[in-house]
Amino acid sequence: MKKGSAQHRLIPVTKWNEFHPWPPIGGLRHIIFNARSNGFDQVLRRCGRRLLIDEAAFFEWASRRSGSQ
Repeated sequence: MKKGSAQHRLIPVTKWNEFHPWPPIGGLRHIIFNARSNGFDQVLRRCGRRLLIDEAAFFEWASRRSGSQ
């Protein structure tokens, strides 16, 4: 996917590991539980009760976090 692309793949939390090995679902749920304090709320999209992860936003978030530690 090109950087700056208007389309972002939205992946359901339960299907995340079908696309990416990290983080495991348990770790992902921990990140989601603390989303307001760690900035992950910018990565999440809600569609009714379904929780989706914006794939491009996830990797931007992870990149910012790795630079801050």
